[in-house]
Amino acid sequence: MSLGLRIVKDFKKNSVVYAMALPMIIFFIVFRYVPMGGIIMAFKDYNPRIGILGSPWAGLRHFHQFLTGFFFWRLVRNTALINLYSLLFAFPMPILLALLLNELRVKWFKRVAQTVSYLPHFISTVVFCGIIIDFVSVTGPINYFLGLLGAERINLLLKPNLFRTIFISSDIWKSAGWGSIIYLAALTRIDPTLYEAAEVDGASRLMKLMHITIPGISPTIIIMLILRIGSMMSLDFERIILLYNPVIFETSDVISSYVYRVGLQQMNFSLSTAVDFFNSIVNFSLIVFANWFSRRVSETSLW
Repeated sequence: MSLGLRIVKDFKKNSVVYAMALPMIIFFIVFRYVPMGGIIMAFKDYNPRIGILGSPWAGLRHFHQFLTGFFFWRLVRNTALINLYSLLFAFPMPILLALLLNELRVKWFKRVAQTVSYLPHFISTVVFCGIIIDFVSVTGPINYFLGLLGAERINLLLKPNLFRTIFISSDIWKSAGWGSIIYLAALTRIDPTLYEAAEVDGASRLMKLMHITIPGISPTIIIMLILRIGSMMSLDFERIILLYNPVIFETSDVISSYVYRVGLQQMNFSLSTAVDFFNSIVNFSLIVFANWFSRRVSETSLW
């Protein structure tokens, strides 16, 4: 059977699945692949009046301007450090939460705990950042408790050395519960007879966790880790922009917020496109390396 006939037969057999995937495919084509044509602005001195094709070529000048610019190392350092701290502290939290929820035997308490942990995900970014700003303000609850301990009341978002802690903590609060859904789903695929056999052999809860549960969800953990490494140079820039201020730019200004400021506030579309293109190249390189390394040391990889 030819390839064309096999494709047609597969479409007929799984027509419902393809119909369900169609809206997402259209979304990615319209909002992810079609806009990639705008990358050409990174190599031109873009002028909105004459359009992308009519704008004069600039070659690699915008890339050179960014790589040799005053803010380059600060942006790379801040982006890398925040992502590294997120990988160390925020990434394991959904896994730990899923393992804890899986160990709960009181069903009503498990449902309540899951619901409470999911709620922050459904709060809009603007409202969520407003809550964070109120929490860390001079009159907020955190400063109230610090005042009870005799500490000076200050706006914590005006302290550069505290921004990364606040950002990572808010990330854990907002995403840990929602992220645990993936690992809870992975836990349901573990054969229950393995636990029964381990219990017959006298294995403790900790031994079953270490030798059955964690190995059972390790492929999911590896895949999520590869995807996370592939976005190491990207951040939730909406939350960054809503939380940072010029006083703490030294630790809070990242590549994505710089792209926003240069592109939309300073209207330098060519430079912002070049910076974002550079960021995408680094992310692509990281995910390729992470997938290669995972394939070398384990049997799990994206491709």
